Amino acid sequence: MAECYEDHFDLVSQAVGTILTGADRETVVHELFFRLLSEPSLRSAFQGGSLPAWLRVVSRNQAIDHARRRRLEVLLPDLTAAVEAALPKEDHLEQRMHIHLTLERFRAQVLPPKWRPVFQARFVEHQDQPTAARALGIGRTTLAYQEYRIRSLLRRFVLKGEQT
Repeated sequence: MAECYEDHFDLVSQAVGTILTGADRETVVHELFFRLLSEPSLRSAFQGGSLPAWLRVVSRNQAIDHARRRRLEVLLPDLTAAVEAALPKEDHLEQRMHIHLTLERFRAQVLPPKWRPVFQARFVEHQDQPTAARALGIGRTTLAYQEYRIRSLLRRFVLKGEQT
């Protein structure tokens, strides 16, 4: 396996580099070689032919998957800071209280209990998706789906409140 790594590292890095750069590129390259070491099913997927060509295809596909996951990840801005910057100083405390009360009403009246940990991690603690998913012990895609549903509920809740 060490020989495979040494012989094909540049090839895999170039294939991944057509899609990703920086730390993401390095992560995907090393993930691929880790998967080759730890997943017999991946190794058995190679059915002969050109190993470099197969590695190029697998690494490119892994880079595409990684890029898609990152695009779906929406980093939440600190809404409180944005509101504070737009308001006169004397309104900050009142606005923060209003935001806090609105979020608490949303949590109590609308948010399903099973989505509360995701709400806490992403909307209150402002964790990024990978960190929140690891902390909650769920998949990042599961977290992203729940976050999407929470955003929809929150949007409707806030808009409904503005109409009254």
